[in-house]
Amino acid sequence: MSQDKLQKFLSQKAITIPLFLLQNIGSLALSIEEFLFLMYLKDKGERFVFNPIEMEEDTGFDKMKVMQLISNLTDKKLITLETTKNDSGVLEEMLDLTPFYKKYLSLFIDSTVEKEDKEVPKTLFEEIEREFGRTLSPNELEFIKAWLDTFDKDVILEAVKEATLNGVSSIRYIDKILYEWDRKGIKKKEDVEHFLNLKKQEEKEPVEVFDYDWFDEDDEEWEKRDNF
Repeated sequence: MSQDKLQKFLSQKAITIPLFLLQNIGSLALSIEEFLFLMYLKDKGERFVFNPIEMEEDTGFDKMKVMQLISNLTDKKLITLETTKNDSGVLEEMLDLTPFYKKYLSLFIDSTVEKEDKEVPKTLFEEIEREFGRTLSPNELEFIKAWLDTFDKDVILEAVKEATLNGVSSIRYIDKILYEWDRKGIKKKEDVEHFLNLKKQEEKEPVEVFDYDWFDEDDEEWEKRDNF
């Protein structure tokens, strides 16, 4: 890839590249063009409608180059391209980056976790994905890895469940829950359960309403008020 083409590609549209991927770029066995194009696709989402014209405009590559890169990434099992019907019954080609995210997760675990501890984060990532109902992004994986340096795995899962119960699947929202719990001295799963039980009891406690029987009040007292 020439310097002019690389500069044009980078100036067309800002793309984000996780530091971990830069540090492990060799593990993906991609050319510079393939890697940058994959990062461009990553920023578009996990699954979206394939629009080669838009990709030409965004990247500066011609249609033939776009199709070649799509073919290369498909052959390397990092993306899939399939034809489906949308809600209106119209056929659409959909690009799916799920294979890339699975590859990223595998590399992430292998490169950042000691061998004897690999099963712990792998299980954690899978359980969070199950709770969210979607694949975790590279940035989310970095966030969760940072949590493991501070929080117990079971506490992290409890925070994830608490968030999803409230209809939220945001890593930053869960991050706030974790640090709020940490501030309250919640360090283990048992602490979380105790805290949530107390919270439920407080919510169930009836609000005391002052019940005054105005009709039984002494008539003399009423007269005193009238004369006040």
